[in-house]
Amino acid sequence: MTTTAISAGRSRTHMAVLVMLGLTHLLNDLMQSLIPAAYPILQKAYALDFVQIGMITLTFQIAGSLLQPVMGMVTDKHPTPYSPVVGMMFTLSGLVSLAFAQSYGGILVSVALIGIGSSIFHPEATRMARYAAGGRQGLAQGIFQVGGQAGGALGPVFAALIIVPLGQPSLAWFAAAALAAMMLLTWIGSKQRQISAEFAAMRSAGKKDGRSYIRHAPLTVGIGLTVLTLLTFSKNAYNESFRTFYTFYLMERFGLSIPSAQMMLFIFLAAAAIGVLIGGILGDRIGRYRVIWISVLGPLPLTLILPYADLFWTGVLTVLINLIMASAFASILIYAIELLPNRIGLIGGLFYGLNFGLGGIAAAILGGLADSYGVEAIYRICSFLPLAGLLTWFLPRIDEGR
Repeated sequence: MTTTAISAGRSRTHMAVLVMLGLTHLLNDLMQSLIPAAYPILQKAYALDFVQIGMITLTFQIAGSLLQPVMGMVTDKHPTPYSPVVGMMFTLSGLVSLAFAQSYGGILVSVALIGIGSSIFHPEATRMARYAAGGRQGLAQGIFQVGGQAGGALGPVFAALIIVPLGQPSLAWFAAAALAAMMLLTWIGSKQRQISAEFAAMRSAGKKDGRSYIRHAPLTVGIGLTVLTLLTFSKNAYNESFRTFYTFYLMERFGLSIPSAQMMLFIFLAAAAIGVLIGGILGDRIGRYRVIWISVLGPLPLTLILPYADLFWTGVLTVLINLIMASAFASILIYAIELLPNRIGLIGGLFYGLNFGLGGIAAAILGGLADSYGVEAIYRICSFLPLAGLLTWFLPRIDEGR
């Protein structure tokens, strides 16, 4: 039978906790985004080719992906409210190590530490966002993810203003962001017992009223997670072409300076911050299924035009593409949680891990293509990736028929 996760009553939405979670996500992803933002400097200092740059991304994102599902499964059985603080310690050590790395191998070790820190942060933070949401899951994930997207967008700005003028050692200054995040995460961890108790009471009240979460058939879960994974890969592969290679594309095709290209990257990434929040809110109103259709397949006409646009329209199109495409992730994540509502940590770890792992694989492949055919060629190839949105047709309908 068709099953759905039916709201089991409502607990109050803890906006203060959600805002703090969004802020810590901002700081976490800001520190992550400094890695690709520093690529032009690292390329010049170490004479790196595009394959080596892609391998830096792959190392960082694989380290960030492998542990996340494991951490999610562990925290599902044994919630650890202060584990994100530990994760931030790894990020702090990786950032300082990267600032003073003297070799390509040192760079790889440093970015791996940052990836491990992120893998510890996301599963438990996702659980807290779920618990603190009350009955407004889309809004909660939107706030949490808008923090991450905003942090990712700020990386190129700090690169243009600080890292490019002052060099690689200036990365160590951002250790202050890790320390601030650790303090905020300690406060959030102190609230988990109260918030999780309210969430459990909401679930219990739903069971008494006959509105509890219904267990989905294994086939439904398998098909749903497979489709969502493929959609995530297509979205991340396209996004990675920008995160890793957009500055090189702008510098090569339009002759922009590094700071100007970094500011263009900031504008592109800032659009994602707006998109995830809009997507989360729309998902609460019109259903996750419709949002996924629109956000994954919708950018196709724009991506096909982009490789042939001039500088002005390149800026306009990249903003529109990321605004639409970014709106998918909140709905994809909540859709997956509704398929397995008792495995919040696992789903959070799996899908944030997929963001890292699949993006890293895409970056390595695209790096090889860039070396062989040029940076401009990867945008012509990637322009067809939104066609994967047609896979949404096979996604099980679990959002109450909307």
